[in-house]
Amino acid sequence: MVEWKTIGEIGSNVFAGGTPSTQHLEYYDGDIPWIRSGEIDFNVITKAERNITSEGYNNSSAKLIRKGSVVMAMTGATVAKSAIVDFETSANQSVCAIETDESIANYRFVYYSLAKDYFKIKSSAQGALTSLNLAMIKQLRIPIPPLSEQTRIVSILDTFTSSITNLKQQIAERRKQYEHYRDQLLDLEGKEGVEMKTLGEVVSSDCSLSYGIVQPGEDVIDGIPVVRPVDLISTYIKLDGLKKTQQQISESYKRTILRGNEILFCVRGTTGTMGLATSELKGCNVTRGIVPISFDNEITKMFVFYQLKSFRLQKIIDEKTNGTALRQINIKDLRLLHLCFPPLSEQSRIVSLLDTFEASISNLEAQLKEREKQYEYYRNQLLSFK
Repeated sequence: MVEWKTIGEIGSNVFAGGTPSTQHLEYYDGDIPWIRSGEIDFNVITKAERNITSEGYNNSSAKLIRKGSVVMAMTGATVAKSAIVDFETSANQSVCAIETDESIANYRFVYYSLAKDYFKIKSSAQGALTSLNLAMIKQLRIPIPPLSEQTRIVSILDTFTSSITNLKQQIAERRKQYEHYRDQLLDLEGKEGVEMKTLGEVVSSDCSLSYGIVQPGEDVIDGIPVVRPVDLISTYIKLDGLKKTQQQISESYKRTILRGNEILFCVRGTTGTMGLATSELKGCNVTRGIVPISFDNEITKMFVFYQLKSFRLQKIIDEKTNGTALRQINIKDLRLLHLCFPPLSEQSRIVSLLDTFEASISNLEAQLKEREKQYEYYRNQLLSFK
């Protein structure tokens, strides 16, 4: 038999945290863990990003949250997201702590139920800051089957989340290895047979290194797709999800119409972020924040791509980036970036090694995406009660 109960009914204690006065800097960096809403992202929190002192704790409304509690973000970008705390901690006022009555509800079962209803809970957030309050959270209703059934469901879902966590760790470790070997392989300056050339010297003859469309306007259903800085979220950029502009607007920026084999370099905002245009992007365009970079040789293109991602050049790109509210790098500085070029055979060897790393990471990311889809499917199936 399944009963529907509110969080207030299954929680032995449901409360918000507090923040020590910021006028007392001595209240911070103590030995009492203190979490904030931004740390909550459907995860198991094992460590707080910041601590407070005993004096700060005693002079604020912060309260200790027991290990094995559920926490939910009440405001901010993570509003309505939940997590489990795996240690005794405190929190600020934007975090709601749910200490469950274990004779009624398994805390992990409560966490999975709240995660399943995330979008519904988020839609109920109110005000300009889209926030939740304690009264709203206490009134949230979730299904409560017998404890034995809760344990069974938690066991199945824990298997999925453990696998997901493991894959994320593998990806992080593989990325760390990749970045280490990339920087080692590309540490070429001053070595025998290596030439130093600027980016402007090695691009193809018809590559003008130009800014894209300044004002693409509203999204046009049958228009020309344009790549924006926000679209540079993976190595290979595809058509799916791209905003479209009017054809006449695109035609007025002919120098940045894509052939489908360019490096797309972000020059505004997250400068130095890059992606590779796939062949399906032929005829598309880019916005003001992106400069397309093309080469006559595919090996040279990929060698430059990996080199631009190296620690050495990313540091230079960051140093050349100006502004605070709107960070950007000038095309002149982009053209003058100095690159190392060993013989083409050595470029090919390095690209092959780094391609292998990229393929390995992409494979793990594909596994992660599939496992997350499986988890959501089974979570929704297991937690759907009449």
